[in-house]
Amino acid sequence: MIPTTYPSQEEIARLTARMLLEIGAVNFNTDEPYTLASGLPSPSYIDCRKLISYPRIRSTLMDFMTVTVMRNAGFEAFDNIAGGETAGIPFAALVAERMALPMTYVRKKPKGYGKNARIEGAMSEGERVLLVEDLTTDGGSKLSFVDAIRETGATCGHTAVIFYYDIFPETTKTLGDHGVDLHYLCTWWDVLAEARAQGAFGEDTLAEVEKFLKSPREWQEANKKA
Repeated sequence: MIPTTYPSQEEIARLTARMLLEIGAVNFNTDEPYTLASGLPSPSYIDCRKLISYPRIRSTLMDFMTVTVMRNAGFEAFDNIAGGETAGIPFAALVAERMALPMTYVRKKPKGYGKNARIEGAMSEGERVLLVEDLTTDGGSKLSFVDAIRETGATCGHTAVIFYYDIFPETTKTLGDHGVDLHYLCTWWDVLAEARAQGAFGEDTLAEVEKFLKSPREWQEANKKA
């Protein structure tokens, strides 16, 4: 069912941050930083995959994502909802259900046998496809999914995520140069503000996280393991 209530974007961001904190999806550790997929250190880590195990929060956030996309892109802007393998698949299914649209998913690479497909499900030439993922950092990983969708003859000019890092200035340019608009529910800045409001972490930890968020490349360089 398509949601019929439309909270402000600011309230959506605050509530999304609150939910992520409530289920322990937000992790801050300044003493022993996490290692990201890039191999670089970070004092913060977000685990959006946990959301699928919390039905009330999951449902609310998918309502938020649906109304955000419709408000920003249009109420009749899409013909197909595609999830990126693997984290985006459940969220794409939930958004597709709300929008009463077909759902597909995009593999990271061809499966290597059979039709060697990257697109699973039915996607047709000319369809307007929304790519759904759990999060984006610098936007780079989305481009491969978008290209795979476009190779079918469909179009893909929008991607929606629950969480956007919003600390790497090149992100929107990377996506924009590829003809893709980004829609999101909250950022690290929203999480940091809500964590402070709740007293969820010590102020020393939050101050160090803020230092990272303001200058992530410099922080990573200074905290790289020898």
